[in-house]
Amino acid sequence: MFIDATVGGGGHTYDLLKRGARVLAIDRDPQALEYLNKEIRNWKVEIGNLRLVQGNFANIEEIAKSQGFEKVDGILFDLGVSSYQLEEPRRGFSFLREGPLDMRMDPNLAVTAADIVNHFEERRLYEIFKTFGQEKLSRPIARAICRARQINPIVSTTELAKIIRGVYKGRVKKIDPATKTFLALRLVVNSELLNLENALPQTVELLKYRGRLAIVTFHSLEDRLVKRFFKQERKLVALTKKPVTPGASEMLRNPRSRAAKLRVAEKI
Repeated sequence: MFIDATVGGGGHTYDLLKRGARVLAIDRDPQALEYLNKEIRNWKVEIGNLRLVQGNFANIEEIAKSQGFEKVDGILFDLGVSSYQLEEPRRGFSFLREGPLDMRMDPNLAVTAADIVNHFEERRLYEIFKTFGQEKLSRPIARAICRARQINPIVSTTELAKIIRGVYKGRVKKIDPATKTFLALRLVVNSELLNLENALPQTVELLKYRGRLAIVTFHSLEDRLVKRFFKQERKLVALTKKPVTPGASEMLRNPRSRAAKLRVAEKI
């Protein structure tokens, strides 16, 4: 029995089902689950072994027990945004596609990225970009946003990206200048670090003896949180002294994996 706490496009769950596992697959995004429900019709696996549930992994213990997954062999978190979410312009996750400045993984959340960008004071925007995005130009970006919104509200992904790129004008940048600011907004809109912090202790209670917890992070703050938890939790022993990162061939096949770090621990 396994739990995929962030099922997304279903890749990890599919691999588990192929190996005969029973899987509880959780996602907070109802649209992602709707998409996945259509996809699994084409999967050549035993669908009877799959339970799909909408929910926030911050409540993973409650969700698991309600579905009869009280003690499991493994739990997986893949904390990246799914390809489905990035490629759907209406979700507002990608600065490469014109769409509303939304970024909510759960559409029932009250606050969107547009709300933050248009209503938070400059100092708060600076703190968000600096803390969660580790953006070196957080202050001038926050200032530029506040100037722009005085003329017209910032309502689209491309509008915000253009403002950020304007701040970076003439500076050499390996990645798109909008990357870190968009990441910071997404983390805050969805309370991602807080949810992870709340979920981690619950996973220990759900794991069987020698059950394994695997977590893929894409942000140094997430990785630091996981590393600290593995070190402090007496019922876990880390199996990865250093995080596993993608090789050159994998990054070539999947450029989005470049920032991924995998850590694994076992319950003792």
